[in-house]
Order: sequence, then C-alpha cells, then structure tokens
Amino acid sequence: MARLTPYLSFRDQAREALEFYRTALGGELEIMTFGSMPGMTDDPAEEELVMHGQLEAPGGLVLMAADTPSSMPYVPATSGVTVALTGGPEDMDHVQAAISTLLDGATDVMPFDPAPWGDHYGQLTDRYGITWMFDVGAS
Repeated sequence: MARLTPYLSFRDQAREALEFYRTALGGELEIMTFGSMPGMTDDPAEEELVMHGQLEAPGGLVLMAADTPSSMPYVPATSGVTVALTGGPEDMDHVQAAISTLLDGATDVMPFDPAPWGDHYGQLTDRYGITWMFDVGAS
C-alpha cells in the first residue's frame, strides 16, 4: 500500500536532526552517507553527510531526511508544510513525551491543550525550522 511520508531536507544537519527526532519519537534509525555510495560526492568533506536517513518510529510513523551536498541546490523547509503527529486517547502519553523533547529550542509554540473541537491540539517550529502539529482525539 502506498503511503505519504515526510522527507525533510537539510543543508548539513540531517544526522543531528534525525537523532533528535529519535529521542523524541523512539524507533530505529538507519543512515546512509554520501561516502558510502561511490560517485555520490566529489568533496571528501561531504562524505559523512546523510544521503538518506530513515526513522521508523512506533505506530508506523516513518520520517525520512537527507543533507544537500554543495553540488545540489538546497531547498529549505517550506512554509506551509507541517509534520503532523496525531492519534487517539491511547497515544496521549507518547505525543506529550514527543512534544516535551521537541520543545527544546522550539519557537512559535502553541501549547498542547484542549481545543474547541474536543481534541488536544498544539504546534511548534522545532530547532531545525521544521513545523510540527499535534492532535490527539478525545475518543
């Protein structure tokens, strides 16, 4: 079955960001570097940059990220694109724990509180400039 998966672009912070997200979300992290694939970079200083990183967190969440070597155009996080972490009442503790970690260095924080429609809702922009939205349904 096809699925939509967030794929985040960084200049040179993908490894650091993915490790931070693993701390927040849990799961297994796999990282492939440009240096591990012959011919992917001509610059020895860029061999340890992340060519492809994938975090498989509990509950089926997959978050991918990569660095952008100097030979490619860098496209930073786009305004209007948000990573959403959502769930039901059984996910409340997991979502609150993730938020607690992601708040470190975050800006534009909307507290995770009860919303008029009955869910708990909040959002933030993390230390890497990635916007997150959180929603936990009441039932």
